[in-house]
Amino acid sequence: MGIVDVVSEYCSLPRTRRHIKKRKQFQTVEMKVRIDCEGCERKVKKALDDMKGVSSVEVVAKQNKVTVTGYVDAAKVMRRVAYKTGKRVEPWPYVPYEMVAHPYAPGAYDKRAPAGYVRNVIGDPSAAPLARASSTETRYTAAFSDENPNACSIM
Repeated sequence: MGIVDVVSEYCSLPRTRRHIKKRKQFQTVEMKVRIDCEGCERKVKKALDDMKGVSSVEVVAKQNKVTVTGYVDAAKVMRRVAYKTGKRVEPWPYVPYEMVAHPYAPGAYDKRAPAGYVRNVIGDPSAAPLARASSTETRYTAAFSDENPNACSIM
């Protein structure tokens, strides 16, 4: 093996796709961080402002909500906030009130949610489903209904 072969082996392209980095997508990361004062707000902003790929940081202290936009990974952003601030960080669990079909269902309503928001239960299997009437219950109910012209008039 000559010197040219040794040098060309070191300079060759990687043979596996493992070494090729994927470009991060532009996304919005919303998270819930307890913010008690202006100092906490500054601490969170400072932790994220110098992070690579972050375009903007918006902190809403009243709702304990932090929104980060940019070419970032959501898990890395959350880990960084938790590490730099020492606070508990979780993904934003709430959606606007109008987005949920049954906002007062057992799993959706949360009294700690900010005004106008309920817990996101669209894809959450742990939330209790609404009770649905079976076909026999529906028949018995319809038999005594005021809207049914053939209903029993005993009641």
